[in-house]
Amino acid sequence: MTLPNYEIYAIKYARRDAKRPVHFVGGDPHDTPMPMDYFVWLVRNAERTIVIDTGFTQSMAEQRKREFIRTPADGLALMGVKAAEVKDVVITHLHYDHVGTFQDFPAAQFHLQDDEMSYATGRHMRHKQFNHGYEVEEVIGMVRLVYKDRVTFYKGDAELAPGISLHHIGGHTAGLQCVRVHTARGWVVVASDTSHYYEHFEKGRVFTTTFHLGDTLDGYARLHQLADSPKHIVPGHDPLVMQRYPAPSAELKDIVVRLDSVPTY
Repeated sequence: MTLPNYEIYAIKYARRDAKRPVHFVGGDPHDTPMPMDYFVWLVRNAERTIVIDTGFTQSMAEQRKREFIRTPADGLALMGVKAAEVKDVVITHLHYDHVGTFQDFPAAQFHLQDDEMSYATGRHMRHKQFNHGYEVEEVIGMVRLVYKDRVTFYKGDAELAPGISLHHIGGHTAGLQCVRVHTARGWVVVASDTSHYYEHFEKGRVFTTTFHLGDTLDGYARLHQLADSPKHIVPGHDPLVMQRYPAPSAELKDIVVRLDSVPTY
C-alpha cells in the first residue's frame, strides 16, 4: 500500500528567555543565553487534519512569566484551520504548555498514552520536581473528557492513521509520546519534549525536568530509528527550528515553518 504524504507545520505561540545551565542535567559551564520557543504542530493533507498539542493560555503565560505571542487557535487560523472544527488532537503529554487550551477544541478526540494519565494522577505528583510542569485543573479537565469518551488511550506504539503513528518514549514524563509522519521527504518525527533542543538528542544530554534519565537517553536512539535521518527529527522547543525550516509564505515568516521541507543545515 502506498502511504499518503502529509504537510507538517510548527506554529510558534510563545517564547521565554533562559540560559544554558537551566536546560541540562548537571548544568552547563557556559552561562549564556538559550531561549525557548513554544509550538503547536499541524499535520494535514487533503483527507485529514491533525493537531499536535494545544499550548497554553495568556493567563498561564502571565502566571509562569512567559512571553505570549498568540493563542494556538489564532496560530492555526493563520493556516486556515478552525480549532473548533478539528477532529483529532494528539496530546504528547499533559504538561501545561502542551494541553493548556484543550477547551478551544470542542469537537476533538484527544489521543493520549495510558502511562501519561496514570503518571499525572498518580503517586509521583506528590513531588514538586515532577508536578511543577502540570496544572491540576488541566489534568482534571482531561479526566472529565475521559468521562465524555473524548480521550482515546494507547499503550505504546500505535497507528493513528495511514502514515501517522504514535510512539511512547517516556523519560521527560512517564507517558510522553512522539509523532511519526510520512511526508514527501520521508518519515519526519515531531519529537515534542522527547528532545527539547537539537543539542539534547545530538549530544546525549538531558533536560532538567525529567522523570527517568534512562528512558530519555534510550528515547534518543528510538528517535533515530523512527526518522529517516537526524535531519528528520524536529525537537520540541528549539528556536533553531524557526531558522532551519522555511515559512509557508512571506506573511507567516517567524510565525510558522514547514517541517516537511528540507531543512537548511
